[in-house]
Amino acid sequence: MDELYAAVANALRSGERVALATIVRAEGSTPRSAGAQIVIWETGRTLGTIGGGSLEAQVLKDASAALAGGQSLLRRYSLHATGEESLGVCGGTVEVFIHVLLPADRLVIVGAGHVAQPLARLAVAVGFDVLVVDDRPEYLLPERFPGARVRAVSFTDLASQLPLDSRTSVVIATRSHEHDEEVLRQLIRQQLAYLGMMGSRAKVRLLFQRLLNEGCSPEQLARVHAPIGLDIGAETPEEIAVSIVAELVQARRGGTGLPLSQLARGAGAPKDERSERANG
Repeated sequence: MDELYAAVANALRSGERVALATIVRAEGSTPRSAGAQIVIWETGRTLGTIGGGSLEAQVLKDASAALAGGQSLLRRYSLHATGEESLGVCGGTVEVFIHVLLPADRLVIVGAGHVAQPLARLAVAVGFDVLVVDDRPEYLLPERFPGARVRAVSFTDLASQLPLDSRTSVVIATRSHEHDEEVLRQLIRQQLAYLGMMGSRAKVRLLFQRLLNEGCSPEQLARVHAPIGLDIGAETPEEIAVSIVAELVQARRGGTGLPLSQLARGAGAPKDERSERANG
């Protein structure tokens, strides 16, 4: 059993998604009893068994579909000799929970300055696998970024040095406008979950205009969250980090970014009462 769980942990650390299928109930004559487990990778590789035969083959098929959709499921399988959906002649039934396990969403923080420290801590706390990169090794001390990984990189060739995919969010927060622009040019065409850059409105307007002139499309620029974060009046590095993580969570989970009290008042008040308040 330890081998199964170690394999799952290794897969998730490597960025792979896996399914853990467990017999949660067995009635009558069945190949394995409750508790039997099998791990299924997207590649079709397996570890463990829930009894083999047609039952296991169907579970593997269902697990493959669950992995593709990213949703766990509970299925009941008949092993009776008769029945349109029967999978055998053992005479029993089993319930199998197919648990889809996804690796943590990755956050790359480009720049290891003042905002990066509280940003990394908060992002780790909400479940991101955080990687902090900078071209200054002396800033990448593990004690500055507990719970996160660190890596020294060159900003001039950043894209080739990073794990970038549709599960990856990137926050650009280097020490200079020039480095920010250099990094954004490399990443703007990547298919990322989220791409944000710190900077003033004036800086963002000038940079976006240069990128438009160089051939970037308005649609590509529209995907860049800049200035970054939600508007909460943040000033300190810690407050700025809160606003950025709030926007990262919004990008991951959805939501309006509005105060919940405002939404509750808008949804809960009777229509005529809302009208009276608006007119009054």
